[in-house]
Amino acid sequence: MQTEPVRIGVVAPASKLSPDLAERLNALTQSLYPDKPPVLRIHPQCFETCGHFAGNDAAREAAFLEFANAADIDAVWFARGGYGSCRIAPALEKLGEAARRKLYLGYSDMGFLLAGLYARGFHVAHGPMPADLIRDGGETAVARALRFMCEGAEDALEPAFAAGARCAAFNMTVLSQLIGTQLEPDLTGHVLMLEDVSEYMYRIDRTMFHLTSQKSIRRVAGIRLGRCSDIPENDPDFGENEETVVKRWCEASGIPYLGRADIGHDIENKIVPFG
Repeated sequence: MQTEPVRIGVVAPASKLSPDLAERLNALTQSLYPDKPPVLRIHPQCFETCGHFAGNDAAREAAFLEFANAADIDAVWFARGGYGSCRIAPALEKLGEAARRKLYLGYSDMGFLLAGLYARGFHVAHGPMPADLIRDGGETAVARALRFMCEGAEDALEPAFAAGARCAAFNMTVLSQLIGTQLEPDLTGHVLMLEDVSEYMYRIDRTMFHLTSQKSIRRVAGIRLGRCSDIPENDPDFGENEETVVKRWCEASGIPYLGRADIGHDIENKIVPFG
């Protein structure tokens, strides 16, 4: 059992974190753990700007490798999603032994790195990130992630994982894009949880067609559907909702549909450790 404060390194492999959110993160951490706060190290790279990205590809890769390979960091917490983590995927081949002894936590675009790390035997989890503080009530989500990293809080876990299932969780669009690449993990026998945000229903339908058509995905134990939020209106109306679509493609592909999952781009996003 760890007696020293957990040491958490925050990096931004995709889009940047604003300085005010970093200040709020530090304040929240201190308020949750006034006697023995975790050591929170926010990499300066998180605040860099290069177009859409938190610094150029080289800067984002260097920051990730610095914290992942650091022996004095217990967990790497991805700052936010956005887009860009797939562009630093070659960094995964530069990870040393110290990188294997830590947890990696994030979701959304971070699914590219979570997948690649898991495929290489690293300890990863899908869950809230510091940028969730921008949401109304986002402190709840960020506190959940901190309690998981610092205490292993079981009530922070998605119920299917807490019940003992072998699980993995992804943004469905991200998973669809990484299938067939060097990042794809073996999900045989896993309960696969999927969520998405800001996608038209026809895109969700097309993504599920692509995912469930893959031989590798057909080896999962089943699919659970998280929340698909902020779905734009389609003209004409698509006529089906996300659960109808997911059930349809599960039935067509022979993958068991296992019901809903408590994950999504929202403050209720529960934590799903992989494996």
